[in-house]
Amino acid sequence: MWIQRRIDLVARPRGFHLITREVVEALPALAQLRVGLLHLLIQHTSASLALNEDASPAVRHDFESWFNAAVPEQAQFWTHRLEGADDMPAHIKAALLGPSLTLPIADGRLALGTWQGIYLCEHRDRGGARSVLATACGQSAQSDMR
Repeated sequence: MWIQRRIDLVARPRGFHLITREVVEALPALAQLRVGLLHLLIQHTSASLALNEDASPAVRHDFESWFNAAVPEQAQFWTHRLEGADDMPAHIKAALLGPSLTLPIADGRLALGTWQGIYLCEHRDRGGARSVLATACGQSAQSDMR
């Protein structure tokens, strides 16, 4: 069984934002899968996805602080500045974290660890709305009965 859906996320400010609930709510058909995989691809070059600690907001703040220090906006060596000072650093941050996640599905649910959540990593001050293409495949619970 294959499922594919584009998930449109509202614009968020720069930072690391939990989107696990939005992803799950946008994919009710996951409940039909006994076992499978969910692949998420953010369709942008200045935002990324990550899987990490979902309980403490301090973790998301610390991620943002570290990335801003590691990839500074005012570096003299940036030459790509067409869309503002945050543009090239956003591309670098997105490349470091990556555009996709592949997550296991077990018994109709994402099989994440106890403290794991899906992050939208917004690297622009005003990145705008973002789209995530979700593709799931797996064995449906009904196919076990055949």
